[in-house]
Amino acid sequence: MILGATGSIGTSTLDVVGRNPERFEVFALAANRSGEALLDQCRRHRPRFAVLRDAAAAEELAAALRREGLEGIEVRAGDAAMAEVAAHPEADQVVAAIVGAAGLEPTLAAVRAGKRVLLANKECLVMAGALFMDEARRSGAAILPVDSEHNAIFQVFPAAEHAAGVRAIHLTASGGPFRTRTADSLADVTPAEAVAHPNWDMGPKISVDSATMMNKALEVIEAHWLFGIAPEAIGVVIHPESIVHSMVEYRDGSVLAQMGNPDMRTPIAAALSWPERIESGVARLDLPAVARLNFEAPDYERFPALAQAYRALEAGGTAPAILNAANEVAVAAFLDGDLDFPGITRVIKATLDRSEPAAADSLDTVRAADARAREVATEVLSS
Repeated sequence: MILGATGSIGTSTLDVVGRNPERFEVFALAANRSGEALLDQCRRHRPRFAVLRDAAAAEELAAALRREGLEGIEVRAGDAAMAEVAAHPEADQVVAAIVGAAGLEPTLAAVRAGKRVLLANKECLVMAGALFMDEARRSGAAILPVDSEHNAIFQVFPAAEHAAGVRAIHLTASGGPFRTRTADSLADVTPAEAVAHPNWDMGPKISVDSATMMNKALEVIEAHWLFGIAPEAIGVVIHPESIVHSMVEYRDGSVLAQMGNPDMRTPIAAALSWPERIESGVARLDLPAVARLNFEAPDYERFPALAQAYRALEAGGTAPAILNAANEVAVAAFLDGDLDFPGITRVIKATLDRSEPAAADSLDTVRAADARAREVATEVLSS
């Protein structure tokens, strides 16, 4: 099943699946309200279920499928249906690629059902990392990261019995479209500029997160939960070429890195078939053509979002959920033209300043913290 089938991760997953028809069958496709895009995917992949969060869009999709004689595809609507299908016993692997807090419940349903979960939704672990990992241990679910950075670490991270040999992990970041711009020029950034990532093809929200480096900030929190690494042992390195996707540093001085062209089909294929390897459609890496690999330390003045992530991770509890909620509100305001680019991080900081984290010991607590943080962030915006 693919949660977020019509987004960039979902379409890339379907591309990989289409190249390996002898290994994979599409059981279910789910999206928010992109009925036309989901209809086209249903034509090509003939899933058992098609799920849309938006009820009106689901009705239109069902009618379109009937007109085309595809009544065998069952259309469902709503969050509860999405979670129910994600936990269906016939779904072996669930790709969790719904952006933002909306992906939390169906992904958790898949984890509780003991699925192999290919996690591309950062917010699940950012908002409820302890809860997710506890549920995975209880159910026996396997969580395989799809983010290129975490997938790179996963590929070179040692088995659990040898994890004590790890000194640090280093998440690489392209630096986004504003890596070389001065901090005082960022107030003039437009949404069109912010979504134009130099290396990756992503949706608008993730692209803005990359431009502010909140994307990397969220990845720091996610890495902490995925690999059990202390915050102080998680570093960020700017790497403009996006060829080295992340590194694991060992106590003996070794540093192991995973490399490849910047194409999300590589980590998707690695997660889908792990521990085997399959064809992904990605061009082979030509290092002589790349010629140079550059690395530099991040500029915390230009990218203050990174500092807020470490702050939230240190505070613990619901602080990362508060950080994420404030970011979603601020990015939406920026894309709507109601906030300047540096204001995104200002809203996040002010929301954290005005919020009191609680223990993230249940989904209800996390939801309440998320809802309250959105209220606070909206109040900050209005002021």
